Amino acid sequence: MRYFVQFSYNGKAYHGWQNQPNAISVQQVLEKAFSTLLRTDVSLMGAGRTDAGVHAKQMFAHFEVTEIKDLADVIYKLNSLLPVDIAVQAIFEVSEQAHARFDATQRTYEYWITQTKNPFYTDGAHYVKHNLDIEKMNQAAALLTEFDDFQCFSKANTDVYTYLCTIESAVWTQKEDVLVFTIAANRFLRNMVRAIVGTLLDVGTGKSTLADVKSIINSKNRSNAGYSVPAKGLYLTDISYPHTITKKHG
Repeated sequence: MRYFVQFSYNGKAYHGWQNQPNAISVQQVLEKAFSTLLRTDVSLMGAGRTDAGVHAKQMFAHFEVTEIKDLADVIYKLNSLLPVDIAVQAIFEVSEQAHARFDATQRTYEYWITQTKNPFYTDGAHYVKHNLDIEKMNQAAALLTEFDDFQCFSKANTDVYTYLCTIESAVWTQKEDVLVFTIAANRFLRNMVRAIVGTLLDVGTGKSTLADVKSIINSKNRSNAGYSVPAKGLYLTDISYPHTITKKHG
């Protein structure tokens, strides 16, 4: 039977979601916990990748095992086995064709910035001391929805079949003591959000203009875009699926 698992993690200690030959990953730790508890090899297919140090408030993966009789008990025991920086919120049965990666219709990320020294954000937000023009940054963010080719924000030498993405929304908002950039799209390229944030910060500090942002995107050249901001401020916050997958489980 096929199941979806919903979970979250603090990515500080991990080399991203996906299994790595010489580094610990979230997938490795989660698969080990499932396999130990269910006493069978469990392979998880995640909804996507997150880079080393990136966090996820909501992530999904699918897996196949024989019927799980007591889902609530399995969730409780998994959380007992898992380290404190990974938590399982839900497990639910789906159709045999449901796919955590390919069926996802939209993904949303947040990037957190703090402009004052704050020990509580040392590992969860990027400190920027310069004054920022948030209005200009939002004008630049709005430009992203006018384009669909984002090769300029993709990590170099990445093996992808297309650089096309549909960005539904991109906006900066002040939330209490952090400045949050929220971006939603059907898919993201590797390192894309961090490169976008670096580029928008250049607009906020006056280093780049709105016209520069358009030129950067049209250039399709990563070296023209802004720097890649640190991974610690990036959070995968939401993954959307068709109603046919989630209708029974919310």
